[in-house]
Amino acid sequence: MHAQLSRAVAAVVAALVLTSCASASGTRAIAGAGARTPAEQARVDGGRPAYTRSDVAFMQGMIGHHAQALVMAGLAAKNEAGSAVRVLAERIDVSQRDEILFMQRWLRERSETVPAVADTHAPHAAHAMPATSPTDHSSHMPGMLTAEQLAGLTAARGAEFDRLFLTYMIQHHEGAIVMVRQLFGSPGSGQEVNVFLFASEVEADQTAEIDRMRRMLLNKAP
Repeated sequence: MHAQLSRAVAAVVAALVLTSCASASGTRAIAGAGARTPAEQARVDGGRPAYTRSDVAFMQGMIGHHAQALVMAGLAAKNEAGSAVRVLAERIDVSQRDEILFMQRWLRERSETVPAVADTHAPHAAHAMPATSPTDHSSHMPGMLTAEQLAGLTAARGAEFDRLFLTYMIQHHEGAIVMVRQLFGSPGSGQEVNVFLFASEVEADQTAEIDRMRRMLLNKAP
C-alpha cells in the first residue's frame, strides 16, 4: 500500500515538474520572440529583412527622377548633339528605362502605389516633366532640373546642347546619389535585398557616368 502511494506521489511530482519546465520554456520562447528587432523577426519569418516605408518612397521617387533623365536623353538626337553625347544619351535611355520597369515591378509585387511614367517619345514630351501621380513631389528631389533649365536644354542645339546636357546630367546624377545616401541614412532602410542591390548599383553606375561626363566637358572646353 505504502509502495503504491509512493509511486503515485512520485508520478504527480514528475508531472508537475514537466508542466513547470514546459511553461518556463514557452515563456522564454515568447519573451525571446518579443525581444527580436523587426529585421530579426523578418529573417525568422521570411528569411530576409522586411522593406520599410522609406524603401517604398525611394522607389516611387526614383521612378520620377529617372523619368526626367529620359526626357533629357530623348532630346539628344533631334537637338543635333555630337556623336559622343548621342551615344551617352542612348545608354542612359536604355539603362534607366530598364530600371524604371524594375522599380515598378518591385512596387507592384508588394501592392504599393506604382507611379506611371508618360511616354517620353511622344510629341512635345520634353516640354514638361512626365507626371507620375497627382501628389508627386519629384520636382523637389535632389538634382532635378527646374522648368527654366529644361526649357534652355530643349532650345539648345549642337555644341551648346552638348555643354548643357553634360552639365545638367551631372547635376541630375549627383541628385540620384544624394537620394541613395538619404535612403541608407534612414534607420532600417535599404536592407531589403533588392532595394540594397539596386540602390548600390545606382550609386556606382551614376558615379562612373559623372566621371565620364566631366571628362567629356573638359574636352569640349575652349
